[in-house]
Amino acid sequence: MSISPQFRIAFLYVALASLWIWLSDRALASLALNPSQVVWAQSVKGWFFVMLTGVMLYWLIGRDLRRLAAINRRLVQGHEQTLRVLVSAMDIRHKETRDHSDRVMRMAMGLARLAGMHGEALLAVKFGALLHDIGKLAIPDAILIKPGKLDDAEMAHMRRHPEIGRELMEQVDFLRSAIDIPYAHHERWDGGGYPRGLRGEEIPLAARVFSIVDVWDALSFPRVYKPAWPEEDVLDYLRQAAGSQLDPQLVELFLANYPAIKALGMAGPPPELAQA
Repeated sequence: MSISPQFRIAFLYVALASLWIWLSDRALASLALNPSQVVWAQSVKGWFFVMLTGVMLYWLIGRDLRRLAAINRRLVQGHEQTLRVLVSAMDIRHKETRDHSDRVMRMAMGLARLAGMHGEALLAVKFGALLHDIGKLAIPDAILIKPGKLDDAEMAHMRRHPEIGRELMEQVDFLRSAIDIPYAHHERWDGGGYPRGLRGEEIPLAARVFSIVDVWDALSFPRVYKPAWPEEDVLDYLRQAAGSQLDPQLVELFLANYPAIKALGMAGPPPELAQA
């Protein structure tokens, strides 16, 4: 039977307080002090007790909080390992380049940090970027990996994947905060995107950050329907898409820090990215 942290702290507090009162009262009684001395001694004893128990509670609570934080980190790492298995299977099915989802996740986190995101928001970017195309699990292979151009009906079917991704992720408690990227990374700065036709800063920041990385990756690596573009052509496209497809300030931030952000994508995941 496990003992809860709050019960353990309360029990120790009551036990030590009772012991202190019993011992200190007997110590004062043995000194045969006059009434004024007793009042002064009781006051000193009380303040000493307050300071001592304050230190004790600070240590006990800090220890349990550190323990809970360690458990939470292990839980998040377990979630991430499970997601990576799913994402690897998705990349294989989509015939994406090796390390695609990890690569765009690392680069999106790098750009998100530069854009001022941190803490829970950065963790949401991490999970959202890993699962940005989870809705494509419901798209038939004949459409998903078709080597040629999609017709209107196929394109309409393909454009359902952000809604499907949102519906899937809403069913998982720890992924609800990461919905913005899968649901909104096909929105455009000028309002011409899908599925909701959001415009400008109506598009969540995480999705605007990821869209830049996703476009860079889609153009920089071969797909079943196209070869890889030369790097300078990719960067020129991003410059031209700023203000129409992409957030112009974030494009500027991406290009200003391009070597460092690209290095995140080209390297394996550094240890610090295991924690957001």
